[in-house]
Amino acid sequence: MSGRALLMWDEAVTGYDFGPQHPMDPVRLALTMGLVRAFGLDRAVDVVAAKPAGDSTLRLVHREDYVAAVKAASADPRHADQAYGLGTVDDPAFAGMHEASALIAGQSVAAAEAVWRGEAEHAVNFAGGLHHAMPGGAAGFCIYNDVSLAIARLLELGVERVAYVDVDVHHGDGVQAAFWEDPRVLTVSLHEHPRTLFPQTGWPEETGAAGPGEGGAVNVALPAGTGDAGWLRAFHAVVPELLADFRPQVLVTQHGADTHFDDPLAHLAVSLDAQRAVQEACHELAHACADGRWLALGGGGYAVVDVVPRSWTHLVGIAAHAPVAPETVVPSSWRDEVYARTRQLGPGRMTDGRWPVDFRAWTAGYDPADRLDQAVLATRRAAFPLRGLLA
Repeated sequence: MSGRALLMWDEAVTGYDFGPQHPMDPVRLALTMGLVRAFGLDRAVDVVAAKPAGDSTLRLVHREDYVAAVKAASADPRHADQAYGLGTVDDPAFAGMHEASALIAGQSVAAAEAVWRGEAEHAVNFAGGLHHAMPGGAAGFCIYNDVSLAIARLLELGVERVAYVDVDVHHGDGVQAAFWEDPRVLTVSLHEHPRTLFPQTGWPEETGAAGPGEGGAVNVALPAGTGDAGWLRAFHAVVPELLADFRPQVLVTQHGADTHFDDPLAHLAVSLDAQRAVQEACHELAHACADGRWLALGGGGYAVVDVVPRSWTHLVGIAAHAPVAPETVVPSSWRDEVYARTRQLGPGRMTDGRWPVDFRAWTAGYDPADRLDQAVLATRRAAFPLRGLLA
């Protein structure tokens, strides 16, 4: 297996653009790649532009009639069919929507193929992670579910066990739905509690289809306001034990940056430093449990200047085995780019000033009156026995 990492990038992914008033501003992708280049990380990875996913690949997950509806809306946004979730407030139709969405999906699928075939040890597609799209509809800013397509392609290639870990603030509902009945895929999602955030799913009791799929879905519903120590405590109380038991052949992770305390669309209080700590933990788990095979994807994140570029640049650095130290000063050339593109001042360092982030390990005991511990207990009690693990 090559020790090199792949970074999937094609400038055309910034064409995934719902319009100037939409929170998912593609400038976050351009600024991330700009920061990657400013740190020279593009020389520590192999930068690859893959082809868009074709119809046969899209149909691994998506219904043929839905793909046709996306193409129709893409050719003429006036023909967007809201029955498919297209032309809505969350997912406005735009010219070229199919092409941009298929391109992002193609990057994730190609990255998965390269990791499985040993052409690269790790691969990153920070434009991906569009985890809400369903087989027959768009949802939550997501047209095609590149995550599910990458996993489905791995299964098509003969992979017998894929683990998916989603730390976006929103529940990874589309990926869970795609593999609800499939024992070859373990989906684990840590997210803000569905009582307070879209998509109102991801309860601990959602554990997979009865029968072979039972125990294949694990959900940690975190209380609004959860900060660094609680977020890391929950992650380490659930994820490492599950992965050690499941022994995935490939680890796929989704790193939505919208858990951050500055994110305008959600209510967790996580810092950039804690996000970096989870990225490092996922890297270590890939080596410990999946022979190093790791596909890391982006996702949500709507603080498009201050948070997203720094978070995903850390992800690229970790995957490249060239991590950026948290105290590092952000290059002035990138801050100039930020101002030129957005008329905003960019952040000065690659930290929120909370590194190293400390948390109390689950093995040290728990407090049944603590809301965070109650959330972890609910998950462990609902899902762990189904996998033969102690709650």
